[in-house]
Formats: sequence, structure tokens, C-alpha cells
Amino acid sequence: MKKNYNNKKPVVLITGYLGSGKTTLLNNLLRQEKRRVALIVNDMGSINVDAEILKKNGSNVTECPMFELQNGCICCTLREEFIKQIEKISNLDTVDVVFVEASGISDPGAVSASFLAYEEDNPDTNVYLTSVVTVVDADRIYREFLDDLKKKADKEATDENNLTAEEISTLIVDQIEFCNFIVLNKCDLLDEKQLAEVEAIIRDFQPRAPIFHSVNGNIDIDQITTTEPFNYEQIDSSSAIQKAINSLNEPNRATQGCTGEYGISSFVFEEKRPFNRERFMNFVNNNYPKELIRAKGYIWFSDADANVQLFEQAGRNSSVMTVAYWIDALEEKQKQEYLEYNPDVKEAWDDDFGDRVNQLVIIGKGYNKDKITAALKSCLDEKAIA
Repeated sequence: MKKNYNNKKPVVLITGYLGSGKTTLLNNLLRQEKRRVALIVNDMGSINVDAEILKKNGSNVTECPMFELQNGCICCTLREEFIKQIEKISNLDTVDVVFVEASGISDPGAVSASFLAYEEDNPDTNVYLTSVVTVVDADRIYREFLDDLKKKADKEATDENNLTAEEISTLIVDQIEFCNFIVLNKCDLLDEKQLAEVEAIIRDFQPRAPIFHSVNGNIDIDQITTTEPFNYEQIDSSSAIQKAINSLNEPNRATQGCTGEYGISSFVFEEKRPFNRERFMNFVNNNYPKELIRAKGYIWFSDADANVQLFEQAGRNSSVMTVAYWIDALEEKQKQEYLEYNPDVKEAWDDDFGDRVNQLVIIGKGYNKDKITAALKSCLDEKAIA
């Protein structure tokens, strides 16, 4: 019997490797979305930086419920918590559509399998999965992973059992394979020939999903949203989906998590004192560890103590931009009013620096945490330390 999806809330899952542009895409979608939205934002770090970015920049975020899941992935260690939040949202009359931003190392097959199991166990639920959108960093695929993916395509044609899950490129393949829409982002960084090469290798793994080119995550929301339920049967059962469904019964998956499977781990660098701008930029531009895959967070410089700076690094690309003001930089009356209505900020207030803090989530593979921490501390402003 055909299921009735009338009056149910469609769920859009946004996935993609670290730094591909998922949060930027989601911000752009929120600006276009006219329906009442609920958000689930997952970040593998112990600080949910993606959620903070959305709060500061997303035009509709203040008007919709947001559920933040951090320090793990919704495909494994946070699977149960993810389903709990989905169930909570399903009962909200104030929500019409749900957007889920997975962490950069989440396996969309596992997330979707969890959702499928939930739908089957709860046939009367008011939510259903419609879109699995994979955001692909065109520039990074071309510069860093193209050779590995070509080798995988050749192996897959002969013996796909030879593929090793420990390689990061396997994760990228899983994300490309298991979706019904692909957003090929950062297309402005490649020429037409290079883009064609990237698109060709994507088609080796994903022959069906439409590919939409974008710059800064700018696409029409109608291109990747639908009212049709996600069609699991159209996805090859040989690789991503079968592995995902099998993983539901693997006891080690929930405890081991993505960091164990792919060798990726993270830590948080936190320091109240400001960075010296010149030292920090020299570290980023000239001495940045190659083992780091992704870093993001809010920082401040001693020469601009009123400004919140957002630092982001993904592969060979990095940026620093001013995104807001520190509360302590406001006029006294505004500051006190803000603190009165936001007691959580007041609890973390520092006598010398107020709410200013350098707080970076750092993600990588095979890095030396102590060495990186020491390097970052050497970038602090000595005058502010004295």
C-alpha cells in the first residue's frame, strides 16, 4: 500500500566533506525558504561552530527551533540523540520543513538508514526524508583527491572489495554515492576543463543525481528540495547503502565513531588572550601543519579588540573575516542590557577580556596536538599577556 505523505514534514539532509561549504549553503537556503523551518546542526567538535555561524548569519534562524548536536557524528556516536531530536520535531505544529546539516565526516548512508529504520518503526510519524544533498568542494577534489578517486574508480570497476574504509577518499566516495542531489561548490576556483574532469570522476560513482554548480553555496532552493520521499531503492545497494544498513547492527560503530574508522580526530584550542595578527597570519600562511584537514572558530586580534573574527581552513584554503562585535565592545548601557537577557554569556565573562576568546575546533589526521597548541600560543600578543 502506498504511503500517504500529505501534511508530513519533509526532511532535507545536507552532507559533504569537511570544508565543502555545507553551512554556507544552508545559510543561503534559509534566506530563500518561506516555510517554517527547524534545524538540526551536527559538528564533530566539542563546540558547535556551525550552529554559531548560522545563529550570527542566518536570516531565519532566530525564528525557528535549532537543535545542536556536537562532539560526535549523527551517523554513529550521536545516532540515538539524532533520532530523539527528529521525533521531537515531528510533534511540533510550528514546523513545516526540517533541514539537517551533518558533520563533515558523517556517512550519509548510515544517517539515512537510521532515518529509514525510524520511519519503519513509527509509520505514523509526521516527518519523512526527501533529499540527501551532498556538497562537493570542486577545488579540493581537483587539487587533493582526484588521483585517489581515479584509482578508486578503476578498482571499483574490477574489484570493489579492495577499497579500504581507512582512507579519507573512501568517505568522500560514500558521500557522493549516497545522495539524490549534488552541489558542486567553489566552481569559481577551477576552469571549465578542470570542472569537467571533476564532474566526470563524480559520475563514475554517482550516475543518477543531478549536479548543480555553485559559488559560495548559491543555488536555487527549488533545485534540491522536493515533496517526493527519498527513494532508497534507486541507490546502489552494493556499497554505501548496504554498508550503512549493516552498520545499524554493528555494536562497535556507535562506540568507535567516525574518528576511529577514518583516523580523523579533533581538539579545541581555547585561549582568552588575543592573537598578534602578524604572527597568526604568518603561522597560517607559512607554517600551517599539512596534517590538518579543517579548522574553524572565532578569534580576536589585539589590534582590533572590538571585532569577532571567523577563521576557517579547509585543505589548502583559509580565510579570516570580521563577522560581528564582541559584547564587551558595546556601549555600557547596551552591554548591561545584553547581559541581563543572556545570563549564559555573563557566566563565562572574564574580568580582563569580557566575552572575548580564541576558540578553534581543529580537525586532522596524524597531527601532533602539543606542537600545534604550542605554535598557536606563540602567536599570542605578548603585550596583552603582560
